[in-house]
Amino acid sequence: MNASDAGFNPSFNMAAIRQVINEAVERVRMPTPMRLRDLIRQIRAARTAAEERSVVNRECAYIRSTFRDEDCVWRCRNIAKLLYIHMLGYPAHFGQLECLKLIASPRFTDKRIGYLGAMLLLDERQDVHLLITNCLKNDLNSPTQFIVGLALCTLGAIASPEMSRDLASEVERLLKSQNAYIRKKAALCAFRIILKVPELMEIFLPATRSLLSEKNHGILITGVTLITEMCEHSVDTLTHFRRIVPNLVRILKNLILAGYSPEHDVSGVSDPFLQVKILRLLRILGKNDADASEAMNDILAQVATNTESNRNVGYTILYETVLSIMDIKSESGLRVLAVNILGRFLLNNDKNIRYVALNTLLKTVHIDTTAVQRHRSTILDCLEDMDVSIRKRALELSFALINSHNIRNVMIKLLKFLEKADPEFKAHCSSNIVLAAEKYAQNVKWHLDTLLKVLVAAGNYVRDDVVSSTIQLISDSVSQQSYIVYELWSALQKDTADRQPLTQVATWVIGEFGDLLLSNTEAPLRVTEDEILEVYQKLMWSPENTMITKQYTINSLMKLSSRFSTRVNNIREIMQVFASNLQMELQQRGSEYSQLFSKYDHLRPALLERMPPLEVTHRQTAIQEMMTNGEQTPSPSSGDETSMPETDSAQDSNALLILLGGDSNDNDVVVNPVSKPAPPTAATNQDLLDLLGSEDSAGPALSNNSVNNVINMNSLNNNNNNNNLSDLVETSSSNHVSEMVAYDKNGLKITFTLKPFFETPNTTAVSIIARNNTTLPISEFLFQVAVPKTFQLVMLPPSSTLIAPSSFITQELRVTNPNKSALRMRIRLSYSQGGVPVQELTEINDFPSDST
Repeated sequence: MNASDAGFNPSFNMAAIRQVINEAVERVRMPTPMRLRDLIRQIRAARTAAEERSVVNRECAYIRSTFRDEDCVWRCRNIAKLLYIHMLGYPAHFGQLECLKLIASPRFTDKRIGYLGAMLLLDERQDVHLLITNCLKNDLNSPTQFIVGLALCTLGAIASPEMSRDLASEVERLLKSQNAYIRKKAALCAFRIILKVPELMEIFLPATRSLLSEKNHGILITGVTLITEMCEHSVDTLTHFRRIVPNLVRILKNLILAGYSPEHDVSGVSDPFLQVKILRLLRILGKNDADASEAMNDILAQVATNTESNRNVGYTILYETVLSIMDIKSESGLRVLAVNILGRFLLNNDKNIRYVALNTLLKTVHIDTTAVQRHRSTILDCLEDMDVSIRKRALELSFALINSHNIRNVMIKLLKFLEKADPEFKAHCSSNIVLAAEKYAQNVKWHLDTLLKVLVAAGNYVRDDVVSSTIQLISDSVSQQSYIVYELWSALQKDTADRQPLTQVATWVIGEFGDLLLSNTEAPLRVTEDEILEVYQKLMWSPENTMITKQYTINSLMKLSSRFSTRVNNIREIMQVFASNLQMELQQRGSEYSQLFSKYDHLRPALLERMPPLEVTHRQTAIQEMMTNGEQTPSPSSGDETSMPETDSAQDSNALLILLGGDSNDNDVVVNPVSKPAPPTAATNQDLLDLLGSEDSAGPALSNNSVNNVINMNSLNNNNNNNNLSDLVETSSSNHVSEMVAYDKNGLKITFTLKPFFETPNTTAVSIIARNNTTLPISEFLFQVAVPKTFQLVMLPPSSTLIAPSSFITQELRVTNPNKSALRMRIRLSYSQGGVPVQELTEINDFPSDST
């Protein structure tokens, strides 16, 4: 027997011996570099950042010097140290080409470090990564499975669209490999390729379906992940894979009924990771498809009833099951089961599980409200939770559960929450309580009591819409005026420094119905003119009261001069004092009212008589008044959806084209960024990328403009700083109001109500009402506006970023037009509905002529 028969190849062995000898000589000639563990030890031993940088810089200099030698036997060790230095945040880009040399090496240990370096140091933005394509193709055809796995992992991590197209056929071939390890890696790589280049999914379709017939759980989970990604990218692919629903049901059933398997068991549950992936895919396949939903109803019921919920693994599977039940066309009994599972989540001690339950119930409450109502008491108890996120979600869900049958019980809990709530909750909570009371109140007295409790509990955080709606309701409720005026008087006698909105409502009502307060025989205690005058004097001279509150008070006191019989002279003296007040607004009112006592005394009773009842159209009125500056506007009328109009001049057209996206100069426009509720900010000339504004915490919603409308209703507000009394008897006929529909699409309707803003010249106040006419809630609602640079734009924060079905939110903006040119505006809407993000862009230039 010769040497070749025994497997001995002289030429091969001589070459190997020669290589070993050369490497030994090289090691003797060159000093041995520091090992990785020694470098880590030195860096950790550094006491200061400067000492650490010194160690790193010294080692990087040494590594650079070794890279100059073409046949360096320590390249693998040096690259490993360089990768560690890179992970510490130091620059390591000079090692990119050395990684390619290691990848081209025939040794597996070199390839392993080389591919790791390529994944860390290279990406599709680096031109060097193009040089790796040929190495990847060669290694994808390697007979060693681990080398093929390295190539597939690297391809999935750094593949560019061009590289994906070049190597997609190789990955598709490996999906059909007989080796389970390679098939799993190839499926993951195909998943990443589809993310980069979705049109390549057709190449992988034939081989993907066969992955579900595997018994290896690793291949199953990667196959399900790949199919899920394909279905999310293409409707045709989704239709194609609906035929595999029975296969998925069978796999899931085997997992549930399978006995103990130590290889896949996690806390007593068989492979929960695979179960979650399958449930998510079933949710996608069953959505809007009755046949697929019918095929998976039984297995979803089995998963919901057989999964133990005493550990996080069980909660994870149950949560995915609930999402699947709610998304597909499931039976009513199955939906009730899903809601009951979420109800059990609410009783868990883990805050994360309770938050997930509340968040999911908020999304599903409009699908099956009756089932969610059964857990109302548990949801209301979450209002007292220590976690602010849980309280916020519980509050939103509580408002969604209110109806005419439970309004009284729920309102007790909400008012109790409002009293102890953090300031960030008070404004939003008080406005929503007012809207719910207006919609579901069973009698006027209870409605008025609720509004009064809101004013007391929310304090200075009450929004202006609550003040105006309360005044309107009292004005319209003739039978309850005597009762509510006494209740407000009792509240006004207490310290109201931290309840300015309550003081404003109370003074307005007492000014209008002071005669009822003085003649109320059913009140426990009689009220005298001296007592009222004493309280008013404290309010008017108190430094803690805002200017708006003092304006309410002086107007109310002037009204009382026609209701009092013995203290009219005292009121006249107070007005004479305020005629020399340092505040211009109070000085003007004091001066004008003083003239009513002298020159125009014969006109005073007629001017100060009681106002006629303000018409309240309940739900529609609530929509008008959801503002943050206290102005009221009439009901918006319907209109056609505005389209993209032609512009009048090339320059302005160019400016509008770059609003919310374009290629022109950013200085041509003025935009005002508003994202989430934040304090009003003045518009500035800035790049449109700044449309996403800051998120400041909401403070007390007290506006200096909050009572303009109420004062105007008295016909006593003179903004021209003219003391001529003839201005007092003129009718406020300049208060032109225009309405238009700015957007009406996909169930979202946005109405603009325009009226002059008298406090600033050439300014128009635009009240925005966004109504959701669909059956799904709208979340993350963002309304953005841009105008040409000749305008000035100020936007106030929205009332909310969540619009429940058949509900609304409001926002206000003010546009100053110093040149009185035609008003033109571009708006962008972005929101999420049913988990689908939506973005819309439209332009408006057909504003009414009186708005310029």
